[in-house]
Formats: sequence, structure tokens, C-alpha cells
Amino acid sequence: MHLDIKNEKLWIQHDGTEGGIANELISRGIPKKDIILAFHSPFKRQFTEFAVG
Repeated sequence: MHLDIKNEKLWIQHDGTEGGIANELISRGIPKKDIILAFHSPFKRQFTEFAVG
């Protein structure tokens, strides 16, 4: 797992966890608008429920 914090957003660079770190962050109260799935290209991010970056 590799996370960065940039401009008050959580950037998930790599997620090798079984359940998905994004799901864990959401369950702990982090809104989807503050999570960026950086392992996807910027083009693909627009089709997720998360922030684009």
C-alpha cells in the first residue's frame, strides 16, 4: 500500500490489500471526494465515484 497526502486529498498510489484501502478509509469517515485513486489514469478516474485529482 502506498498513500500520499497532497492538497488535503488522499492519493492511493498502490493498493495491495484484500478489501481495498479506499473502502477502509470510507468506513472511517473519509469522504469519497477526498480520495483519489491515483493508480488509475486521470482519464479513468472521471468514471469512478472518487475525486479526479
